[in-house]
Amino acid sequence: MNEKNWTGIIIFLLVLTKSSASFSQSDNDGNLIKIAEKSVSFKSEEDVVTPSGQEKKVDKIKIKCIQGTLTLKKVRVEMSDDEEKEYDAKGVGVLSKVMSSFAFALPGKDNTLKKIGLEYESVGALFITKKAKIEVVGRLVE
Repeated sequence: MNEKNWTGIIIFLLVLTKSSASFSQSDNDGNLIKIAEKSVSFKSEEDVVTPSGQEKKVDKIKIKCIQGTLTLKKVRVEMSDDEEKEYDAKGVGVLSKVMSSFAFALPGKDNTLKKIGLEYESVGALFITKKAKIEVVGRLVE
């Protein structure tokens, strides 16, 4: 191989390494706290998560897929002052194991989280693939 080919290969590897690092999920995303863990059925469903204690004091939430594959459709939050916000999660699309959604910023400054509504469905076949499992995590307000 000549020098031009080696340069191209090295550039390709650097770009590949950089892009995979930006897509990797890290547990070191600040002060994250687990709010809930849910199993997702193979039909479209809605779940409601009611946080308690310290879990209410978050300013952002994120959905992490820890098993299987799922399609995230909508995320709804209700705050302590009854302010509600709905996020269209279709831009997130399909989440597979170890992937997470982008962080959803919660409305209000001094509000606490009252409940989270999730609309999603697991992707796959009943006896062939595992049900999806998710974790809802939030970033603690400091």
